[in-house]
Amino acid sequence: MDAEAIKHSLESRGLRCTAQRFAVVSFLMDHSGHPTAAEIFEAVNRVDPRSSRATTYNNLRDLVKAGLVREVAVEGRAGRFDMQGMRHHHFICDRCGGVEDMEWYDVPRPAQRTLGKRIVRECELIFRGLCTKCAPHRASR
Repeated sequence: MDAEAIKHSLESRGLRCTAQRFAVVSFLMDHSGHPTAAEIFEAVNRVDPRSSRATTYNNLRDLVKAGLVREVAVEGRAGRFDMQGMRHHHFICDRCGGVEDMEWYDVPRPAQRTLGKRIVRECELIFRGLCTKCAPHRASR
């Protein structure tokens, strides 16, 4: 995504294209490894030392709320962030906490997209277990 496309995606969601917000989106576009907010702050701050931790965290919150970024909750660890793009699920390693993208599987939904009195907007599967790097350690125990 080029600079104009990033600017357009922000503005189309009602967000101003500030230098710091642009830097956060640009970083996430270039790094698909599900970084934490702290990792994003460190990277953005290296490019623009005027960027504060609070500004980075607030921008992430705004980007999640606007639907441009997804926060992947990892139990007992810092949340990780992912650009909303192609639909995919996630695998979270129980040992190292690593987050990996997984192929999208359609999940059957009730015909009216409701569950009881809840209206379902989206459904995501999270797979948990041991990643390929951690699985051999388990076997050697």
